[in-house]
Amino acid sequence: MSWKKVVTAIKGMVAETGETIADNQAIRIMDQELREASDDINTAKTELTKIMAKRKGIERSVDDLKKKIAGHEAMAGEALEKGEEQLAQDICERIGGFEEQLEVETSMLQNFTNSENSLKSNLKKADARLKSLKQQQDVLKATEAVQNAQGVVASRFSGSSSKMTSAMSSLERIKQRQQERHDRFSAAEDLASVESGDDLDRRMKEAGIGGQSSKTSDIMARIKAKK
Repeated sequence: MSWKKVVTAIKGMVAETGETIADNQAIRIMDQELREASDDINTAKTELTKIMAKRKGIERSVDDLKKKIAGHEAMAGEALEKGEEQLAQDICERIGGFEEQLEVETSMLQNFTNSENSLKSNLKKADARLKSLKQQQDVLKATEAVQNAQGVVASRFSGSSSKMTSAMSSLERIKQRQQERHDRFSAAEDLASVESGDDLDRRMKEAGIGGQSSKTSDIMARIKAKK
């Protein structure tokens, strides 16, 4: 392999390592962002409870003012019935003050009610979106884990395949070496047989010359001749 290819391979490994680190950082950043979003939603819920508490307080104040107005109107009517014109006038003045206060309280109540409803709607949307993001995050993490596992398996299989190929090559070399040794041993035995004369005896026996087969025939012929 040329030096240029080695450098290119190293650059590729560095780039891949950088991408892996960036991906891991992205997952950590996403975890932190979702935690912060969850904290913000919880803070908003706390503020919502405060708004709801104030709204309920204003509602009680509005109801109380309405009761006071109704009560004082009844008392003003009673004063008029008794001819207490000035007293009725004074009661009406007080009713006017109650009504001014009621107008202010009613406006505040409307504002708090609008804010409460808006915040509830936004929180509902935020909760749903956060839930969806967390589900996608779980899928992303699961996919990342599966792909990492697949990478490990592929890497190990590649290494195993390479090792098996090497083992098969070694096996073939050993078998070839053993066959060569066997051939040498066989050739040596053949050479030793020739040198000792065993080879000649073998060839004579195969040709039916000399040996036990010829002698047996001679004995059989002699026995037949005596009869």
